[in-house]
Amino acid sequence: MREVVVRRAEPEDYKAVHLVYSSPNAMAGTLGIPFSSEEDWREELSGRRDDNVPLVAYVRGEVVGHLALMVYANPRTRHSGHFGIAVRDDWQGKGVGTALMEAALDLADNWLGLTRLDLCVYADNAAGIALYERFGFEREGTHRRFAFRNGEYVDAHAMARLK
Repeated sequence: MREVVVRRAEPEDYKAVHLVYSSPNAMAGTLGIPFSSEEDWREELSGRRDDNVPLVAYVRGEVVGHLALMVYANPRTRHSGHFGIAVRDDWQGKGVGTALMEAALDLADNWLGLTRLDLCVYADNAAGIALYERFGFEREGTHRRFAFRNGEYVDAHAMARLK
C-alpha cells in the first residue's frame, strides 16, 4: 500500500475531485446525481468558509478521495458537525477512507472542539458502515426511503460519534 497523504483541498483540485465524484460507486454513495460538472466543484472548492473544511487524500500527487467536514452554524449546535466522504472507485478498500477519517477526527477533536459528529450512510453500504463503526460511530436510527437511487428508494442509517 502506498502512503496516503491528506491535506486541505485547494481550488485547483476541482478537476480531480470531480473525477472522484464521477466514479459510479463513489457517486452512488452520496446524495449527488450523475454528471456533476467540473464548474460546480471549482466553485465549491473556491469558497473559503470557517464552517466547512474540505480535505483531499492523495497518493503521489494524485487526488483519490475527498471529505468535507462541516460545523453546524446554529449557536446551540456549534459543538457538533457532520461530513460527507467519497473515495474514487479504483482506490476503495485501500486505506483512503481510513486516512481521511483519521484526519477529519483529529481536526474535529483537537482543533475545532467538536463533541458530536453525525452522518447518514445508505443502509446497503456495508463498507462505509464498517469504517464509521471502527471510528466509534453508532447507529441512532434508520431513515426509511431516504433517497431515490438507481430507480428505487433506499434507506439510510443516521450514525453519530460522541466524544
